[in-house]
Amino acid sequence: MAKYQLLLPKMGESVAEATIIKWLKKPGDYVEADEAVMEIATDKVDSEVPSPVAGKLAEQLCTEDDVVQVGSVIAIIETEAAEEPAKPEAPIAPAPSEIQQPVSTETYKAPDAAVATPEPVIAIPGIEQLPKAEPVQNTVALNDSIRFYSPLVRSIAVQEGIGAAELDQVSGTGAEGRLTKDDLLQYIKNRSTNNGHAQYTQPSQQTAAPANPNPAYEPKPEPVKAAVSVSGGDEIIEMDRMRRLIADHMVMSKQTSPHVTSFVEADVTNLVLWREKIKNSFEKREGQKITFTPIFIEAVARAIKEMPMINVSVNGTQIIKKKNINISMATALPNGNLIVPVIKQADELNLIGLTKAVNDLANRARNGKLLPDDVKDGTFTITNVGSFGNVMGTPIINQPQVAILAVGAIKKKPAVIETKEGDMIAIRHMMFLSLSYDHRVVDGALGGSFVRKVADYLENWDLNRDI
Repeated sequence: MAKYQLLLPKMGESVAEATIIKWLKKPGDYVEADEAVMEIATDKVDSEVPSPVAGKLAEQLCTEDDVVQVGSVIAIIETEAAEEPAKPEAPIAPAPSEIQQPVSTETYKAPDAAVATPEPVIAIPGIEQLPKAEPVQNTVALNDSIRFYSPLVRSIAVQEGIGAAELDQVSGTGAEGRLTKDDLLQYIKNRSTNNGHAQYTQPSQQTAAPANPNPAYEPKPEPVKAAVSVSGGDEIIEMDRMRRLIADHMVMSKQTSPHVTSFVEADVTNLVLWREKIKNSFEKREGQKITFTPIFIEAVARAIKEMPMINVSVNGTQIIKKKNINISMATALPNGNLIVPVIKQADELNLIGLTKAVNDLANRARNGKLLPDDVKDGTFTITNVGSFGNVMGTPIINQPQVAILAVGAIKKKPAVIETKEGDMIAIRHMMFLSLSYDHRVVDGALGGSFVRKVADYLENWDLNRDI
């Protein structure tokens, strides 16, 4: 009987580690090939680790909440095959003693203290060396935090003397509201630049904290919560980790961006008739169902090309104009939670390519097969509230983006049509488009014009378009 070493697989270009959430198999259990053995979490997504071989799980080499390097052996599986040395799926470099990102040679290094002592180096792509604030006397363990933090974020926090209470106050811009290394480094930079060596003050301390010139990064006191009355027949349901992350991300977005929503009603009769005409032949030829979502994404990508200032993000007083048009699409999961996979460079795909990308991401999202790279670098989000029968919505911006488009249900309605012979009333397929945008950088003229431009593309759909 051979012993197979199960390795933690590579989960994306930017992911070097993962946290073990739950073992799905116990020692002694039989594991089928491609059957999930454990659940893991990274900065971006939760996923399962399948076994490439069938056999009995002989040994677990890590426990829940352990942080494991990609390529490390996580379990031993006894198989019926002849004994032979275990081979990794791909050549894996030995795990370095210094925490680093594998795709960059640039490093983040904590600055030298008064007495020169070697400091561990952490590779952070695209981040210049930042001045280090004096360590604070905060001994709260990061394990006591109410949020999930990646091993890299935890390491930086420990080096900078940031305890759990202070870390929980830092807004996160990662997927599902997670705190990314860039968020933490930006916080450290502002903390050092604006406030010298100011220390985080626990709310229970009597001494007043010095004024912070940058309120965006000032820890805010906990709001007074309204009392909740619970009777004997009520059921108390604890939020799962993903729901807590979503909740934090939504609250952070509303606190960060002044939201404004503009609405447009569009006549999409030609689009509906065209899709009805070609959907069967398209599915037979491509093996894919064509929904309205890739059509909406195509219209948004075209509108962004004409109005690129909607495709930006905000960094303090800087507006970062994005080169790529990466469309995030909000996807409901079977457990009621939400995840937002990203179609990269959507403007470079034709309608067939968009259809295949949408279907692939949606299927993998619902089956828990998304990779961390699938949910990063989005620049604009679309959410289809019409799939739930809603005619319109006022969506919350997916930070650090500045706009999100909600598409409502398509309904048959009587509408006035202008013709050469005069106005007439006809039954038309109508829908509402709702654009929420960040009024710090997107004014009503741009926001209103953008959603109108998207509607124009949909209304002027060519009934004879080939695909």
